[in-house]
Amino acid sequence: MAGLGYNEIELFGYNGSFFGHSAKDFGKMCSDAGLTIISSHYDTGRIDHAKGTLVNGWDQAVEDAASLKIKYMICAWLLPEERVNMNLYKELAGMLNTAGETCKKAHIQFGYHSHNFEFPSLNGIVPYDYLIENTDPNLVKMEADLYWFIKAKQDPVKYFNKYPGRFPLWHVKDMEKGTEDFTEVGQGTIDFDRIFAARKTAGLQYWFVEQDECKHDPFESLAISRDYLVKKNY
Repeated sequence: MAGLGYNEIELFGYNGSFFGHSAKDFGKMCSDAGLTIISSHYDTGRIDHAKGTLVNGWDQAVEDAASLKIKYMICAWLLPEERVNMNLYKELAGMLNTAGETCKKAHIQFGYHSHNFEFPSLNGIVPYDYLIENTDPNLVKMEADLYWFIKAKQDPVKYFNKYPGRFPLWHVKDMEKGTEDFTEVGQGTIDFDRIFAARKTAGLQYWFVEQDECKHDPFESLAISRDYLVKKNY
């Protein structure tokens, strides 16, 4: 990855260790490879009670992230059982605030990563809007996944304008024409120029190239995205 020009990364998969390594050892591995960890992803743990989650081992997760000088810790995903009614989202808002308070003490910014399932209304309420409006804007920022906004038929720029400064992190990935599958950045239908023009309004600090699934070798896909992005002034 570093050889391709990617030197800042975001992690996913913490379960009390980083891919089976202690924070110290994993941090050295990344440093030796020329990679700086900016952010890391976590689950809530309230259904499966997994380790290293918001409800199980969060203090240790924050301590490990702080030891690596990670700047952002992000709630990354909700299991299907966590999305079925607004009571669960209301409970989640409280969990996010609490997690954010712990992060703040360690000088880490907490946040929430969206997909497309937060946008269909439940009992007349849009869960995503509810989470933004019912979490402390200083404790809980939002990581905007541009693909999932478009997949949900939502305009990320409208959200940036409605909630300015709330979106310091983005996931940048493209949507294949016709299939709406994931594709390399610049190879699909998303108008990144328009979205990045609103970066200051959003409060953007860091953005990550992401592609959940690749039709090419993953490193080939990373190179294709890189070749498009180096031509831009994002």
